[in-house]
This record gives sequence, C-alpha cells and structure tokens, in this order.
Amino acid sequence: MEIVDYELFEVPPRWLFLKVSTDTGLVGWGEPIVEGRARTVRSAVEELMDTYLLGNDPRDIEKHWQTMYRGGFYRGGPVLMSAIAGIDQALWDIKGRHHQAPVYELLGGRARDRIRVYQWIGGDEPSAVGAAAREQVDAGFTALKMNGTAEVRHIDSPAVVEDAVERLSEVRSAVGTDVDIAVDFHGRVSKSMAKRLAKALEPYDPMFIEEPVLPEHNESLPAIADCTTTPIATGERMYSRWDFKELLEQGAVDLIQPDLSHAGGITEVHKIASMAEAYDVAIAPHCPLGPIALASCVQVDATSPNALIQEQSLDIHYNTGSDETEYLADPSLFEYDGGYIELPTEPGLGIRIDEETVRERAQADVDWHNPVWEYPDGSVAEW
Repeated sequence: MEIVDYELFEVPPRWLFLKVSTDTGLVGWGEPIVEGRARTVRSAVEELMDTYLLGNDPRDIEKHWQTMYRGGFYRGGPVLMSAIAGIDQALWDIKGRHHQAPVYELLGGRARDRIRVYQWIGGDEPSAVGAAAREQVDAGFTALKMNGTAEVRHIDSPAVVEDAVERLSEVRSAVGTDVDIAVDFHGRVSKSMAKRLAKALEPYDPMFIEEPVLPEHNESLPAIADCTTTPIATGERMYSRWDFKELLEQGAVDLIQPDLSHAGGITEVHKIASMAEAYDVAIAPHCPLGPIALASCVQVDATSPNALIQEQSLDIHYNTGSDETEYLADPSLFEYDGGYIELPTEPGLGIRIDEETVRERAQADVDWHNPVWEYPDGSVAEW
C-alpha cells in the first residue's frame, strides 16, 4: 500500500481537514489546524506530504512521525506539530481501516467503555452563565467549563477578583455540588493575579483551574499550587513530550491537556499520556475543534488509564453557524448520554466523514482569527 494523493479543506467555522488517499482505495482523515493560522498550517502540511509521505506505505506511522519531526532539523512549535498531528491522525485512520479495527485496539485495547465529557457555558455575565449552567445540567452534562476572567492587568483591582468569584458562585448556586465546574484562566493572568484568584475561587470547589499562567511561565506553577488545594491544569499550548517533561517533573500540575491537533497527533499524545501516568497526573485532551480532532482524542482516551474527562465543542461560542456533527455521515456517534461519549466501534477513527458536505462547505470564505484585546491604556492584552 502507498499514499498516492492528499487534499486539504478549510471549512467553517475555523477548521482544516486533510484527506489522505492510498492506491488500495482506503482513505484517512486528519485535522491539522492552528486556530487562526489555517493557511500557515496548510503550507506546512503540503510541504511534509510532498517531501516525506507521497509514495510511501501509510502503515509505517512511527517511522513517518520520526521523519517529519527529526528530518527538518528545526522542530517543534505549534505550526509544525499541528501539521504532523493532522497527518498522523489520517495515517492512523487508514491503518485502522486496513485492519478493520478502531485505532484504540491497535494501541493496546480499551482501558474503559466510555469517556466523560464537559460542556462549555461561557462565563461573561453571572446571571447568564448561571442559567446556561442549569440548562446544560438539565441536558445531562455533569461537568461544565467556564471562563474565569476577561483581560486582567498584571496586578489588578479587588473588583476583578470579586467579579470572578461572583460568576463562579452563581454557577455553583445554580447546579449544586453534584456537578463539576472547571474554570479557565486562558493564560490571561499573571502569577500575582493567579495566586489571588486561585485562593478566592477555592471555596466554590472548582474541578480545576486551567492555564492559570501562560506556558512561558510554567515555572510559576509551584508557587500558585502552594496557594490553593484546587487542582491545576495546563498544556493546550505545549506541543511534544519534551515540552511536558519539565512540567511533569515540577510536580505542580494535576491534569495536563495536550491537544490531538497540536501536540503531534495520536502517536505523540499517547506517549504524553503514558508519561503523565508515571507522575500520577491525569489527562483531559484539549479539543475546542472539529469531529476528526474529537474522534482522535477519544481513541487516546480509550486506551489511557489516566484519562479523566474530554473537552468537546458542541455549542461552543467559536462554532457559530457550524458544529462538530455537521461533517459526519452519522452524527449520532457524538451523542452524549448522561455526560459521557461511548467508545466508537467502527474501524479507524470510528467516524465517517460526509465528504459531500466538506467539499460544499470548503467553498465558503473561512478567515477566522481570534480577537486582539487591549487594556485601557492601549497596550495589548492576552485573549
């Protein structure tokens, strides 16, 4: 078997899909994307496919991964690792279909039957977020995630802390203590403010606080951990096992969140999950993305004993006009029963892409970029 062709499709709301074709008729799908940088990643995928993959056997996944990663001398970072990730997903999809088995069977088999998911509820106005939380719990979700803050100055006022507390308090009051609530700081705050916010939010028992500081400042995490008993999560902007190595050795995080479309795909995140297990750290793969990314996450969740919960993008605010089921031939595969998703039994990634819809939607003008926030003085803030 050899790879004979590939196609890339930029589709709403902000996703990039890759189709890899073989001379046997088998095809595989991947989702290589850096949100807001689709054209850049597209070029990286084209370069990797043309240089290393065309004409080769898609089943040699580890060799292909090592070639793409090591072959260019300069390595790592969001663009290259996202390009590798999408190609890797497509290769696993082909291999699973070739062997007529889900990918998780080829990774060692199931560690579970289903994986819990959490639902996004926003986090802007206290009353609105409380109502949104109640609505999602009534829909069957048992875990929620919300934004903790908007932009925050390096050292900000007590009102900023009070506002974050008010929002979390409203959600906790709306759903009670049977529901888990994760709070995403989104890397928007400094070490100083992260310590204050973590301590102030602790009485409301967050499931975890996410990305309390930017990954560039991970050395601050032990100091933040000393201020709270709330579990700390991070990792959506870390791209390889080497990025996670020092973080795990610190011992300050309880949960890591590698992204299957950013951190080297199934091959790499499966290894990252095993590393984390050795440090008694759980994983919750980051995935505010499309159906191929989510299907890839579920394959790793299935085989990872330390997989705690899975992010998914249903009703997330990024997906205006589109959602993760739109591109599936059978949307029922991503139905959430009691806040869980059942492991797929179909071969490969376990999903069938509606290629007609993909081609139709790829005709749209997709040019998503995240907003640029500014402080009152005109300087640029973290989004």
